[in-house]
Amino acid sequence: MAGLGVHVAASTVWEIIKDAGVEPAPRRGSVTWASFLRSQAEGIIAADFFTADLMDGAKVYVLAAIEHATRRIRILGSTLHPTGQWTTPMARDPVMDLEDAATTVKFLIRDRGSNFTEAFDSVLADAGIRTVLCNVRTPRMNAIMERWIGSVRRELLYRTPVWHHEHLRQILHDYEFHHNSHRPHMSLSGPAPLKPLPPNITDLDAFRIRRTHLAGGVINEYRPAA
Repeated sequence: MAGLGVHVAASTVWEIIKDAGVEPAPRRGSVTWASFLRSQAEGIIAADFFTADLMDGAKVYVLAAIEHATRRIRILGSTLHPTGQWTTPMARDPVMDLEDAATTVKFLIRDRGSNFTEAFDSVLADAGIRTVLCNVRTPRMNAIMERWIGSVRRELLYRTPVWHHEHLRQILHDYEFHHNSHRPHMSLSGPAPLKPLPPNITDLDAFRIRRTHLAGGVINEYRPAA
């Protein structure tokens, strides 16, 4: 480095900064994306589109949202034409649900897709929710939402011929109910988002199990028969 005609080696500058206890700039008061997600989980929801193919070759776009803290999923709607005009009203449903549940949400994570518009963000802003945009081609920034989309594809859509749009709505409704009320989640230490674990059971012989089929038999649920 040079200044006022005096040349100082970079290593010398580093030693001076190090002796003064000054950390390198990237570590100075910075917050990583992972630490932001962990610290703000109670106030974060994420949204994204995924597609489903119908038997007639049509492609349906499905919009879903997930709460980071509880892992509760909401399938907001589905359409053949995911325009910004269609997407904007979809923002009102989770806002109303969160208000009814007295849940405080501060951030919504989404990608930069053209079907999300300023009007969509304005609906959220009116409810005090700030939109956080993912970087371009960085699905890991919305990993919880992407992981759920992978689950619904592997567990339902890849295993079920979807005859028409109404059939898709029905099986997605079944899967949403299954995910929120019955499917165990490792991140929650076992329970489903809307159903905590029952008290410890010591007499297992006193219980018989009944199996229930959903989504045409693709999903199985198990409950005590009595």
